[in-house]
Amino acid sequence: MEKTALVTGASSGIGEETAKGLLAAGYTVYAGARRVDRMEPLAKAGARLLALDVTDDGSMTAAVDKIVKETGRIDVLVNNAGYGSYGALEEVPLDEGRRQFDVNVFGLARLIQLVLPVMRAQRAGRIINVSSIGGRIGEPFGGWYHATKFAVEGLSDSLRMELHPFGIDVVVVQPGAIRTEWNRIAREGLMKYSGTGAYAAGARAHYKLMAWGDQGSMPARPDVVAGTIVGAAQARRPKTRYATGGGARTILFLRSVLPDRAFDAVMRMTEHRARNFAD
Repeated sequence: MEKTALVTGASSGIGEETAKGLLAAGYTVYAGARRVDRMEPLAKAGARLLALDVTDDGSMTAAVDKIVKETGRIDVLVNNAGYGSYGALEEVPLDEGRRQFDVNVFGLARLIQLVLPVMRAQRAGRIINVSSIGGRIGEPFGGWYHATKFAVEGLSDSLRMELHPFGIDVVVVQPGAIRTEWNRIAREGLMKYSGTGAYAAGARAHYKLMAWGDQGSMPARPDVVAGTIVGAAQARRPKTRYATGGGARTILFLRSVLPDRAFDAVMRMTEHRARNFAD
């Protein structure tokens, strides 16, 4: 029986490449995003397109209902939709912080709620939550973003235990630096909120660090992460976490062995090097 997968945030980057990878692996793939027009190449490849906004309950409910009506099953949910909101906590409006949680956490959680009745009836299913190395580390000006990814990590750990009796597994994928539009959008938000005022010097320095990290050989291609996701979807007994791409394993190793203030110092030193490189 052909398995069915739903991929969110499929209009570009990791989501688009994941949809392609799952199609190649033989899945019936539903690709969801707000920008449906940008998913036309996926439609030509065989994906079924969904107008999906993870901040709109009606949109999510309609998407899951459509999948169940057409295929009768949902085997894999890839929660990939998300963005990074950057800026000094003092200066980012609370409405923007709420939006960051709506997209990165509450949309993810709501889709899980919607697919679980189907997966429980099947006695099988796999939920793959795309977190980030940012779910295990912090950085200046990324408080709201990192808070959401820490939340995804904790939610996933709890969910994995409560769903075990139903044959449903929960996997976390933790990308490092990836060559997508994510970094540019996050940098633009950083300067929008903190490019002037009390935090301007630090914001400019961190902007340069982020731009530096988006260059050269460090950022991995989105298909590297997509390959990890497809592997996790197909594994008989998947790992609970997959660190992948762009220095992910190295950074998470350093975070695991260094005390908090030592890791803070490494971040400051890296920011200083990036600033000098950019200048």
